[in-house]
Amino acid sequence: MDALRTLLFRIVFYGVSLLLVLCVPIAALFGSRFLRAYSNFWAWLLQGMVRTIVGARVRIEGQVPEGQLLFAGKHESYFEALELTRMLGSPATVMKRELARIPLWGWAAQRYGTIVVDREANATALRAMMRAAQAARATGRSVLIFPEGTRVPPGEAPPLRSGFAGLYRALDLPVVPVAVRSGNVWPRKGLMRRGEIVFRFGEPIPPGLPRREIEARVHAAINALNAG
Repeated sequence: MDALRTLLFRIVFYGVSLLLVLCVPIAALFGSRFLRAYSNFWAWLLQGMVRTIVGARVRIEGQVPEGQLLFAGKHESYFEALELTRMLGSPATVMKRELARIPLWGWAAQRYGTIVVDREANATALRAMMRAAQAARATGRSVLIFPEGTRVPPGEAPPLRSGFAGLYRALDLPVVPVAVRSGNVWPRKGLMRRGEIVFRFGEPIPPGLPRREIEARVHAAINALNAG
């Protein structure tokens, strides 16, 4: 059954996603606000597909906060990459440059207002990321980053990438850590399975803390579901 669910989900999700991406240039003509609503519609469709085709449930623990914030999320699957943008009111999301190079999709993502960063995270790339993040902050948007840098299997907790601390310092915003358990349903490799996807929102952490302290607190909070 898992193989059948996975095959059906991939056919429907990637087919619908391809159509939506091809229509992005039309959506972009209506401005960035419409494009963000368009993205949220995509995320809503994804949630429906995961629920009805895969048989997964979504549970939210803690309070989804309001206001301008820096969100730091765990990243185990593609699900939270879309769902968190919908759930958090279209924040500016930090995205690796490899994704920005995908034809049409990369252009659309940058029109949406993503913050592009090079995986190597050299000084020039980090300064560019800070400028883009500060520009997003000036417009009143929150910022979302997956500080471990990429999708990881359930239970793994790699160290935070160096760009997170610089972003925290540059934005001077409270950080809300978001623990996510989604890889049990949608693993990076292998078949999708029925189960429960969990988002756990931690308490906001104030700005201005030393690097070691903020990194330790965020790392612990976003990995809080590892033992669950």
